[in-house]
Amino acid sequence: MESKKMCLGLFTGSVDKLTAAGVVISGAAAMDMKVDIYVLLQGARAFRKDIGDDAGKLQMAENPALKEEFMESLKNLKVKTWVEFFREAKEITDVKIHICGLAGKIWGGEKLDDFIDLADDICGIGAYLSSAEEADINLFI
Repeated sequence: MESKKMCLGLFTGSVDKLTAAGVVISGAAAMDMKVDIYVLLQGARAFRKDIGDDAGKLQMAENPALKEEFMESLKNLKVKTWVEFFREAKEITDVKIHICGLAGKIWGGEKLDDFIDLADDICGIGAYLSSAEEADINLFI
């Protein structure tokens, strides 16, 4: 039986939604799904090397006043960071992370080396649309 494919358009650069995306892709990895993640706009900022896993440089999308409480709760519960979720999913199954070329340029990322080591390539929006069209599950966060 062929593995199912999930396509994720990752628009967000907020720590709460990146964490949620990490949980989703971990679930997909546990189900042995192939996962293509297309990092768009604000998401590309979060993947820059100088930001990456530094939650202090990321905002909250939902109720920004709760960021400190959210981060403290994650720490107390020993919940992985969003980067750790993504890294572990890549170790378990076929997860590819594609940075949108325009989004990268908007945030000062011209080449793959400008982004954390999880990024596999830089591509155009057509790659995302083709992947979404072929996917069994298509999400946009």
